[in-house]
Amino acid sequence: MGKLVLVRHGQSQWNLENRFTGWVDVPLSDKGREEARQAGLALKGVHFDCAFTSVLIRAQDTLKIILEQTGQTSLPIENDQALNERHYGALQGLNKKETAAKYGDEQVHIWRRSYDVPPPSTKTELNPEGISESLKDTAARTLPYFKAKILPLVKAGKTVLVSAHGNSLRSIVMDLEHMTKEQVLELNIPTGIPITYEIDSKGRVISNDRKPAAVS
Repeated sequence: MGKLVLVRHGQSQWNLENRFTGWVDVPLSDKGREEARQAGLALKGVHFDCAFTSVLIRAQDTLKIILEQTGQTSLPIENDQALNERHYGALQGLNKKETAAKYGDEQVHIWRRSYDVPPPSTKTELNPEGISESLKDTAARTLPYFKAKILPLVKAGKTVLVSAHGNSLRSIVMDLEHMTKEQVLELNIPTGIPITYEIDSKGRVISNDRKPAAVS
């Protein structure tokens, strides 16, 4: 039986400033670094075989701090864009409260929490290519990578650590726990709190320690 440990990066500077972040490469805040340190302390004694993270610095630094705390700094690590946060399109960089005042709370809630409605894809300075993703779109790039690269290692009995983002991890949890698209809307992954799954050789979840959290 293998173990999969999922950790959402610690609070980023833009989490602190209540801004949409997405693919913008924003560093951890002081609180975020402390959250990562606490995650590492919580995982002390767990021997990991390898780790995976996104290409964004907040997830990579969270992983680095965790591995420093657990004494496993030489662990094999793979970085991939497939584990990046959901791309928030034209909303990236905008303050969430100010955006709600401009477009209305209901519209912003739909952009943030719906399963298949992406934010506006207007080209901006922080989004020159006009990319935008819904949670469904995020899952479409995250899950093939997860099933090809990460899950086979866990099924083989390895203990694997993944440091990623709220929506890429929501995609993985949705798949592991066979959630419906309605159920996943109520799923929130808190920053810096490890979630551990025990998974058998057939990919079935035997147990997990995920605690329900309020929707943010």
